[in-house]
Amino acid sequence: MFICRLDAEAELRLLEDRHATELFLLTDQNRDHLRRWLPWVDVTASIEITRKFIRNALKLFAANRGFQAGIWYQGRLAGVIGYHRIDWFNRKTSIGYWLGASFQGKGLMTKACRALVDYAFHDLKLNRVEIRCAAQNKRSRAIPERLGFTQEGVSRQAEWLYDHYVDHVIYAMLASEWRGGR
Repeated sequence: MFICRLDAEAELRLLEDRHATELFLLTDQNRDHLRRWLPWVDVTASIEITRKFIRNALKLFAANRGFQAGIWYQGRLAGVIGYHRIDWFNRKTSIGYWLGASFQGKGLMTKACRALVDYAFHDLKLNRVEIRCAAQNKRSRAIPERLGFTQEGVSRQAEWLYDHYVDHVIYAMLASEWRGGR
């Protein structure tokens, strides 16, 4: 299992079936907040759908192709972070993340991203990590910028978000550039 202590109050833990109710409730309580930037919020309509998400993430983990971890703060589930898919041939992955609104502004996501980038380069021996953010999502974009990622460009109308397209800003970090870890 994947467990990573971020500090005295926070850690990352692989999501498991037993977390389905807590994850669904966190999603449900933050629907308006999350819906501004994430396309999956409306289809996450039940604990069972959340459980299927977790099971699919566990299959990715078992196949060594990615994973989703809960971000735990003071013993409570605060959000999710993970590798979408690991491309072993090209030694790269991308990171996706979200936090419940009440957990923002505590540095949790910066610490969580730093830990996953560090793990990608030092443990998995990957060469490249990408983070893609909606161009207007300033809080999300601040994470890779704070960690020293290079902004490589904009993918125009990259994602359909309920009733409109959003551009994605593409950030990347190479193993040879990474200074934020061990």
